[in-house]
Amino acid sequence: MPETRSRLSPLLKWSIVSFGIVCFILIIVLPVSSMFKFALEDGPYGFWKAITTENALNALKNSLLMASLATGINLVVGTTIAFSLTRYRFPGSSIFRALIDLPIAIPASVVGLALMMLYGPKGLLGPFFESNGIQIIFDLPGIVLAHVFVTFPFMVRAVSVVIEKFDHDLEDAAVTLGANGFQTFFRVMLPSIKSGLIAGSALTFTRSLGEFGATLIVFGGAMHLRTGPLYMYYLSDSAFDFQGATSVAILLMVVPFVLLLTVNAIVSRMEVSG
Repeated sequence: MPETRSRLSPLLKWSIVSFGIVCFILIIVLPVSSMFKFALEDGPYGFWKAITTENALNALKNSLLMASLATGINLVVGTTIAFSLTRYRFPGSSIFRALIDLPIAIPASVVGLALMMLYGPKGLLGPFFESNGIQIIFDLPGIVLAHVFVTFPFMVRAVSVVIEKFDHDLEDAAVTLGANGFQTFFRVMLPSIKSGLIAGSALTFTRSLGEFGATLIVFGGAMHLRTGPLYMYYLSDSAFDFQGATSVAILLMVVPFVLLLTVNAIVSRMEVSG
């Protein structure tokens, strides 16, 4: 009996591996390959021409702007919340901890609708802001808020992990040497958690670049604020320009992928050297 199991084990192993590879090809490789086929049907020049039109460049510029703003805001807000939840216990902290992943759990379109119900013309706070000349929904602030909302958990989780691993003896040593709370935080804590800050920023930035559902609801058709994913949707759904849509899609796929690979290499090197 043991000999039979020994002979069957390699067969079972390679069957599982083969099944996994086939599924990966069907689910990931083939859809991505089909995009390259359409994007390059007129050669590299056709691809370049599609991503350098005025509308494409404006959409890509908007995506970079929204991603940068969302990353900057979450870098401050997310780090502060991660520090608070990881280092301190306060009334309601367990509820806050449970709600951190809410933006991941709910559809992005629900996020857009929630912002609309709060800041929209008929929302809870919308009339107040509009009466004071402040436009949130259907303008830049609304889109940025949508991107901050959907990317929020990535920064908090990435920073929380490194804060939990932080050696508190370093803080004690800094205090012993005469450092105050602010000096300890900025000169000891922040440099020690920079790998989490970098990883969280990269995840936030790449997720924001691909944000579609919430943005579609809150941008209100303002063409000057149309992001890359919205422009890609317009090309495929309304203009039926599949080469242009797939060209933009490839750019939105390759840039975040390369960025994440680079950041992973940097963070891994930092962790080894640390």
